[in-house]
Amino acid sequence: MSLEQVECIVAGAGVIGLAIARALALAGREVLILEAADRIGSETSSRNSEVVHAGIYYPAGSLMARLCVDGRNLLYAYCRERGLPHSQCGKLIVATSEAELEQLPLIAAKAASNGVTDLKQMSAVEARSLEPALAATGALLSPSTGIVDSHAYMLSLLGDAENAGAVLVCNSPVERGRATERGIVVDVGGVEPTRLGCRLFVNAAGLAAPELARRIDGMPATLVPKEYFAKGDYFSLVGKAPFSRLIYPVPVKGGLGIHLTLDLAGQARFGPDIEWVDTLRYDVDSAKAALFYAGVRRYFPGLTDGALLPAYSGIRPKIVPPEVANQDFVVQGPAVHGVPGLINLFGIESPGLTASMALAQLVAKG
Repeated sequence: MSLEQVECIVAGAGVIGLAIARALALAGREVLILEAADRIGSETSSRNSEVVHAGIYYPAGSLMARLCVDGRNLLYAYCRERGLPHSQCGKLIVATSEAELEQLPLIAAKAASNGVTDLKQMSAVEARSLEPALAATGALLSPSTGIVDSHAYMLSLLGDAENAGAVLVCNSPVERGRATERGIVVDVGGVEPTRLGCRLFVNAAGLAAPELARRIDGMPATLVPKEYFAKGDYFSLVGKAPFSRLIYPVPVKGGLGIHLTLDLAGQARFGPDIEWVDTLRYDVDSAKAALFYAGVRRYFPGLTDGALLPAYSGIRPKIVPPEVANQDFVVQGPAVHGVPGLINLFGIESPGLTASMALAQLVAKG
């Protein structure tokens, strides 16, 4: 196979890879986007709740916290500028017991340490005045939380990147790579396998990012995290939702609980639960409905039998095992692993969609 040269290769055309490709192309760099699937954003980027997160729950000083807040502001501004479908609808974090009520000031304090200073604590009466179908002992209102059409957003990112000269090639998995003095050489599979050299290789392969890093000769294996797959199922609500905001219970150990999100048409969906799996599978277990009814009725007691239908599932690219409560984004460059021209992105789970433009800026700055 002959060796062709390109300045930058981005492996992965999910929302993170597209945002990075856009940022690099707008900076005047030559960019090739390689996607293993037959279309953009077909895994994690299209299997989530499409929430624009405020930045409330993440450990202070973490990349997640900083990039979520910065990314949220960038994302809202971008959507307004481009006329992309979105809604800054807000959310309520709901306590349903006296013990949970005591957690609300602690959540607000954590949010403030991350720069989220617009939370408002509400009494049960105040919360029900906003959402009459709600059952609560109290709540926090987060006016900065919203929702976005992730597919429209990804198409816009791709359009910007292509208008700046970037090229997308689907059905082109990066099979292996090799570090050289001039950068990274990669072997690309697909219908017409080829070998390419690049000065900058960005591993934005999402769920497959650790495995791809292991297939790059010269990348220290000890610096590649083990991947863990946290699968979450979603159920949809029959009929139009009696809520105008997102509803999140007070967080429980291991996650944020089964929460209510909305799409831009007002359709409600509930989820995700957490199931640790060894392989990528996207079936929705209808038998979980009983657990969903029990969880949702804590804050939505009017949920009737038969009102939940299996919807879809998604998998988070975790890099910590189930017993570890928190993880952070990992943006790993030559200063860490010593491989010139290689940037790995590991563990880019929620709030990755919200943080995408801020992450792209970080990578593009080197």
